[in-house]
Amino acid sequence: MTLQGEHMYLRALEPSDLDFLYQLENDESIWEVSNTTTPYSKFILKQYLENAHRDIYEVKQLRLAICLKSTETVIGFIDLFDFEPKHKRVGLGIVIASKEERGKGYAAEAIQLTCKYAFTHLNVHQLYANITSDNKKSIHLFEKLGFQKSGEKKDWIFSEGRFKNELLYQLIHE
Repeated sequence: MTLQGEHMYLRALEPSDLDFLYQLENDESIWEVSNTTTPYSKFILKQYLENAHRDIYEVKQLRLAICLKSTETVIGFIDLFDFEPKHKRVGLGIVIASKEERGKGYAAEAIQLTCKYAFTHLNVHQLYANITSDNKKSIHLFEKLGFQKSGEKKDWIFSEGRFKNELLYQLIHE
């Protein structure tokens, strides 16, 4: 199965994800990567979950929960966004919520599963990721998985009182 890995599986969002989603979306330490500037209410997130079943071809995005097989625990989310079927491309973003779960290979496995899904079921030609130039761990992760740096947007992200460059990474399916 495309969304089953050795240590994890990816699944659609469930109503039971509300508390985890609320905690993650209101974690100011990741607002920079999610382009968030204000907190989300549980009411708004509940509405989001109620509409999460909508087709990626309609809403141009898909969020999947990253679940550990051993414990059935949700440890993060992986997003496909700005889906462009005509141009056969989609953006990819990932967050592993707990610092204790980072660095264990879970993000790499989730990205590989998502790329396989996108190439197989969405028939995309490429996936891309936007990464700030100071996010060395993400740069290393995406490069290790075959993504190539193809551009740099100068002073693209304003965060914590300063501008940061954003790098564009692409994985093109040959």
